[in-house]
Order: sequence, then structure tokens, then C-alpha cells
Amino acid sequence: MNAHQPPQTVRANGIDICYEIFGSDNAEPLLLIMGLGAQMIHWDDAFCEQLAARGFRVIRFDNRDIGKSSHLTGGKRLTPLELLKLRFFKIPVAATYRLIDMAKDTVGLMDALGIKSAHLVGASMGGMIAQEVTLSFPQRVRSLTSIMSTTGSPRVPPPTREAAAMLMAPPPRSKEEFIVRYGQTWKVLRAGHFPEEEALDPERAERVFARGLNPAGVGRQLRAVLASGSRKERLHAVQTPTLVIHGTVDPLVRPEGGKDTAESIPGAKLLMIDGMGHALPMRFWPEIIGAIDKHAHGAAAQAA
Repeated sequence: MNAHQPPQTVRANGIDICYEIFGSDNAEPLLLIMGLGAQMIHWDDAFCEQLAARGFRVIRFDNRDIGKSSHLTGGKRLTPLELLKLRFFKIPVAATYRLIDMAKDTVGLMDALGIKSAHLVGASMGGMIAQEVTLSFPQRVRSLTSIMSTTGSPRVPPPTREAAAMLMAPPPRSKEEFIVRYGQTWKVLRAGHFPEEEALDPERAERVFARGLNPAGVGRQLRAVLASGSRKERLHAVQTPTLVIHGTVDPLVRPEGGKDTAESIPGAKLLMIDGMGHALPMRFWPEIIGAIDKHAHGAAAQAA
């Protein structure tokens, strides 16, 4: 059985970061970075355990402004007008912090845990943060896996209308409303029929709610993404072994986002998962975990 350390909080890059570790101390360190408005528990416990069973020391954590990590202040709700200005006139969105600050949080967590370098696996905004760590602190990254993410290039098609509406919806006002909204949101993001996931959604929503919501923080995270611009040109210089995983029916970060990431990074491998949307349903775990395992252990063997 793999060792499991319950959630703890550590000071890193000037904020408190809540993290949790699965797997033995001497295994290959693998950091899981979650996406916009998503707590670390969106990396499912069993998903983390299965990766740990493949010989990784798996570390998941709450990004700033989410879950049990520090909640910051400032910034207003994003308006449709700001999005239009960004899209058509390239007028940047104001932001309290940017993706580089979240990348520094990740590196700060590694410092606090005494990890010189690690394999990074990021989903959605987490993929953007992982890309930024790889760009700004390449010596800290053993391998990069970017899942359902993008380069920030404005040429990648925007989210579907339905997915964008989910992103811009006003926050729920009660626990009951949150649980209903949670189910609706993931139904849209999964972009398919997943009864086994839908059965678990109420319980997952309860757990997320119990750890604490921070709608204003989600707004600041969204601003950070939009204010950080495109990484596409910089990604051409990446020498880190890279795997890009994307669903063929992703309604939020369109499949072109994954393809653009893979095309921008020299030697990157691209795995398109048929029928996967903007989520990590259990039925795709064998393929996803198998790919991460092969990629990260392969990079480790090459570096040895």
C-alpha cells in the first residue's frame, strides 16, 4: 500500500498552500496542477492513488484563491465588455496577479517540500501554469504533461456558447443551488453521456462546498489567464520532454488548443482521446494514467 500524507498547509511564495501527498517519499515526484476554479480534489483520490501505484510521489494542491490555500483580494467580476475589448481590440484585461505568479507558487511549494525538480501534470489552467513553470524555471521540470490546455494563442477557437455561459454565470447563492449547478456544469464540460460520473457529482459537490468556495478568487484566476497573453512563441524553445493530452470534444478549451500546444513545443507527443470533453472521467483513466506513467518514467530514464 502506498503511503498517504493527509492535507497540510505550507508557506510558499508569500502565501499559504494546502497540499496532499500520495506515494512513497523516494518515488519520482509528480505535481498535479488543477484548473480554473477547481480545488485539488478535482484530481480524484483514486486517480492520485493509481498514479502513486505506478511509482510516483504524487502531490496535489490548491492553487491560490481556491480551496484551503490563501484567498487574495482585489479585482472585479469580469465583464463581457472586457472580453470583447480583449478579443477585438487586444486591450488587456486588468489582473491582480498573472500565471507567472501561480507558477512561482508551484516552485515555492517544491522548495518548501525540498523537491529540486519534478514531473508536472497540469489540467486546463493548470496546464498553462505548468507550461509557465517549464518556460521560466526549466531546471525544475523533469517532464511536462499538459492536459486539455492551450498556448494562449488568440487563433485557437473560443469555447462553445454553452461552455462560455457556464464560465460567466453568476455564483450560486446557496449550498443547494451550488450542488445543482455543479452537476449542470460538469454535464456540459464532459460533453457526453457519463452516468457513472453523474452519480458521484452530488457527493463531489458536497466535498467541494465543505472545503469552501471563493467566487471572487475564481474571477481573479480567470483574469490571470486572460492577462497573461500567449505563450506560443516562447514554447518553441522548450527542451523538456512534453506530452499533450486533449479530448476530441472539449467544449471549453477546444481540441485545437491541445494541437497548438503540441505543435509549438519541439518533439512534443500528442494524445487525442476520442469522446473526452473538458473533464477526466473514470472511463478514460487507464489511457490517461498509462500515458503519464510511460511519459514521465521514460523522461526519468533518459535523464538518468
